[in-house]
Amino acid sequence: MDLGVTASFLRSSTMVPLLFLVDVTTQSNNLSNGNNTTEKQASPYVLPAVLVVSLVVVIGMLLAWYFLRLRNQRKVVVTTVDKKMPNGILEEQEQQTVVLLPRSPSASKTYLPLPLDCLEEEVRVRSADDGKLFREEFNSLPGVYLQGTCEEANKDDNREKNRYPNILPYDHSRVVLTQIDGALCSDYVNASYIDGYKEKNKFLAAQGPKQDTVADFWRMVWEQKAATIVMLTNLKERKEDKCYQYWPDQGCWTYGSVRVAVEDFTVLVDYTIRKFCVQYASDGSKTPRLVTQLHFTSWPDFGVPFSPIGMLKFLKKVKTVNPSFAGPIVVHCSAGVGRTGTFIVIDAMIDMMHAEQTVDVFGFVSRIREQRMQLVQTDMQYSFIYQALLEYYLYGDTELDVSSLEGHLQKLHNTSAPFDRVGLEEEFKKLTNMRIMKENMRTGNLPANMKKNRVLQIIPYDFNRVILSMKRGQEFTDYINASFIDGYRQKDYFIATQGPLSHTVDDFWRMVWEWKCHSIVMLTELQEREQDKCFQYWPTEDTVTYGNYTVEIKSDTLCDTFSLRDLVLTYGSEKQTRLVRHFHFHGWPEIGIPTDGKGMIDIIAAVQKQQQQSGNHPIIVHCSAGAGRTGTFISLSNILERVKAEGLLDVFQTVKSLRMQRPHMVQTVEQYDFCYRVVQDFVDIFSDYANFK
Repeated sequence: MDLGVTASFLRSSTMVPLLFLVDVTTQSNNLSNGNNTTEKQASPYVLPAVLVVSLVVVIGMLLAWYFLRLRNQRKVVVTTVDKKMPNGILEEQEQQTVVLLPRSPSASKTYLPLPLDCLEEEVRVRSADDGKLFREEFNSLPGVYLQGTCEEANKDDNREKNRYPNILPYDHSRVVLTQIDGALCSDYVNASYIDGYKEKNKFLAAQGPKQDTVADFWRMVWEQKAATIVMLTNLKERKEDKCYQYWPDQGCWTYGSVRVAVEDFTVLVDYTIRKFCVQYASDGSKTPRLVTQLHFTSWPDFGVPFSPIGMLKFLKKVKTVNPSFAGPIVVHCSAGVGRTGTFIVIDAMIDMMHAEQTVDVFGFVSRIREQRMQLVQTDMQYSFIYQALLEYYLYGDTELDVSSLEGHLQKLHNTSAPFDRVGLEEEFKKLTNMRIMKENMRTGNLPANMKKNRVLQIIPYDFNRVILSMKRGQEFTDYINASFIDGYRQKDYFIATQGPLSHTVDDFWRMVWEWKCHSIVMLTELQEREQDKCFQYWPTEDTVTYGNYTVEIKSDTLCDTFSLRDLVLTYGSEKQTRLVRHFHFHGWPEIGIPTDGKGMIDIIAAVQKQQQQSGNHPIIVHCSAGAGRTGTFISLSNILERVKAEGLLDVFQTVKSLRMQRPHMVQTVEQYDFCYRVVQDFVDIFSDYANFK
């Protein structure tokens, strides 16, 4: 039952005893006025009867209220606990079908530009008390431009073209299309010109096209000579339509007078790149144009991404892709104000950083809200802008082209003094200074789960921990010390976990089965320096059973640096089976690093080949604690994938991203240095990348 329905039921139920008592009392009074004899005879019985009946009704109501509340609480628990929490931070509010206007400004207060050397401290102060000062600053922004009119948007012929009735372009800054002969109001599209830091009309902020406005959208792209579309919403979010798919999945399609053909697409973990050949269909003499759509897929509606790292990488890609000769960059989300405004502000403020060594978020948002209402929609988005700017200020652009890797390594290692690694040490120190979010480790720190952790400092975060199915009648059986980790192209591509303990082997194989894993990478020996590092969870010969799971060894082959074992996992009485390939790397001591990078390149290539054949379900990676060697392996897998695909690498941000997903990933400066060295080995050995496919 819905909570609102429950409340109304209780409210109506409470009326029953009150009306009953009033009715009985009234009758008693009437009787007393009419016949004293009757009153004397009835009074010894009526009052106790009334009290008993009232008491029974009240008790019944309380019981009904209790059970309804209990049922609703249970219902909430069932629906909110999912296998994986959302990728991002969501505001706790009900889904809205219409974009809401923010609260009225709390004051006519203004905020001055911030010098960059004050940025870190200012973000820290404003983030305190759950971002109280950020909320105050956001609420001081002008909500609407008083001189702005929306007459064109409100015309009867245009009203249905607006996705949300209260998000409309101003007349003075709207994008005006060429009028189609005989078609009234055909010059209208819900889009506005928006300035960049210094560049006038650098962007077109638009709503996500509706089914009946797709032709207008493409006409706008063509007429404005746009070469880049930035899409910041998914087509559906929380079961609501946010944007109509305005491009074909393959082949070509004609929208109104514009023909759009898919040339190429690349799917990455945070965004997808699609390239279209666009041509004006009614005039074949016009030269076709290349339009690139960059679709950021990791931004939750009414929220912000978990980290600004992906957004900054995406923004850099947009800047790289957009040609200097092109028209405005088209930016849209669903309404074309919240995420759209956030993206535009981050772009402008990074430009301002370079030009003036200051940022003026408040001033810039105030200014562009005169061009389109409600740009930057929530205080969460507003504070995210500052987080992104701080991230950029503190760490800068650490991306490298493969061709510049050797020179960068020389700087890091300071080759004039071979044992002096100041540059490398400083770069790694920035990673170790990252705060570990202990408040997000509640599940792993529960008393019932503590004994399942091999190392008490390495516990999965609640927001991306691997959740097992709960065993019937047994609490806390959904926990295992394991974290989902993003790959280069795919979210949750890896599961980073500890080496199983003797009493967690059942959970380990349960995880393998429930998450359909076909590849396990083991980076530790069972014992190292006379200490147990991992329980042997596979049979040396024949079979072994753990709970409902039986593991059979089919083959055990020793390659150059790793053992390759084929295991058959059988589940339950139904005897369902699955082939699991076990890659056991032998050349990695507990302290130190492998002697050369080639063995690591070989095992990563072998795992990727197995993944392609088995369907790309999560790869389980473990050492002993599931952090140092595990993090290094996953980092290298992601780095080498990017080198192969783009000829680019970013060791620092790759490791930083992993450390935000699981504590202590890549534990030592030697392991960090090893990431660079393996990439250099890879480039030297496979300069054409062909052998790595």
